Amino acid sequence: MNVIKLVSRTKLYWGLIAIFLIGVVWSPVTSSGRNIFLSSGNLLDVLRQVSTTGLIATGMTAVIITGGIDLSVGSLMAICSVVCAMLLTVPGDTPAFLLGVPSVLLAALVIGAAVTRFIFFNLEKSRTGFSHSRDLTLDRTRGIYVPALVGIALCTVLLFYIVPQSETKFGVLGVLLVVPAVGLLFGAINGIIIVVGRLQPFIVTLAMMVTALGIARLTAGQNNAVLPVYTGSNATADFDILRSLVFGIIPMPGIFFIAAIAIYAVVLKFTPFGRFVYAIGGNEEAARLSGIDSGRVKIVTYALSGLLAGIAAILYVAQYRQGKPDAGAGLELDAIAAVVIGGTSLMGGRGSLAGTFCGVLIFGLLSNILQLHNINSNLQLVLKGLIIIGTVLVQERNARDILARLRLTLPRPARSEASGEERPRKETMSLNTGGNGNETS
Repeated sequence: MNVIKLVSRTKLYWGLIAIFLIGVVWSPVTSSGRNIFLSSGNLLDVLRQVSTTGLIATGMTAVIITGGIDLSVGSLMAICSVVCAMLLTVPGDTPAFLLGVPSVLLAALVIGAAVTRFIFFNLEKSRTGFSHSRDLTLDRTRGIYVPALVGIALCTVLLFYIVPQSETKFGVLGVLLVVPAVGLLFGAINGIIIVVGRLQPFIVTLAMMVTALGIARLTAGQNNAVLPVYTGSNATADFDILRSLVFGIIPMPGIFFIAAIAIYAVVLKFTPFGRFVYAIGGNEEAARLSGIDSGRVKIVTYALSGLLAGIAAILYVAQYRQGKPDAGAGLELDAIAAVVIGGTSLMGGRGSLAGTFCGVLIFGLLSNILQLHNINSNLQLVLKGLIIIGTVLVQERNARDILARLRLTLPRPARSEASGEERPRKETMSLNTGGNGNETS
């Protein structure tokens, strides 16, 4: 039984190991006998390919743990890719500039004020020794005026740094500041509508998916299905750093993905915000009654989901050298599948980013194995769908339940008559239930 429990708890990692071993055994070899799947170039290429989906799945994990869903991340990545490509290649007050600059300034104002107030709040909490945050209040100076001044100061600094870039073209740091802020803004709008309007996340994010797609097309222009980005020609050559190999080994998109999932995992596991996320997913009403501001936590999770979609858009532009209004089509489904394969429950309250990391790798390795064997793309979709169903079935039911169900379905030998051991039991039952005089004599 202990073995079954161990296998049940580590089944996700066994699944990743199984996929990896299948890739090793089934891998084609070169003329010199070298295993193509195990080559460092192939494995690093897998990491590069899964980074975009992985970043989106990272933000999606926290959203699903709260019991929500975000169908808009693919369209948010698309609009952010258009903004990124246009900022890099077109000078002047473009639609991307008019959308991106207010977004980053608003984000700077809110983040600067929120972080300052958070610092004052925790300093006061440690000074007074209050155990419950709802019992603690700040004076107007530390609670309103100073945070607002810090936010305004941060906005001013960014304004003087970003606005002059419109006269030429944006550099790498400029797009790294502006583009994620666009995703952050749209994600926060998702959260605000869900919380204030008390609407289902499915409906709100579905509406945002359609809306963001339309805004992406309007921003790109009716005649621009693709916005090409040629580094060293129509864009700064420094942008190539986002598609380079760090130390000549690890692809830069993989660094972004690993860093994002590691930081978010620490936040979910070791901070009050992470505990609030799990509490809301487990029982939102109980979390609210215990003093958790569930609305604020939800808004932050959707905002961070949009932020990570914006970072994924920058890496997409760097990899494919283009921005497209339909760049993220279907990507939200891949992200949700990776999260669910990683063991996160769609009902909320259960999941981890370690599981999401494994789920993303399982998806990436599977695609790589099929591509190495030139499997038909339509057949690849069928196989992926079957594997998703099988994996989720194993995740939702532990090994003991599956074995128990298998035992129930096995045919049992028919018995012609009751055994001698069963007859006294039946007679005893008759006595205990009050049979007639003939039965007891």
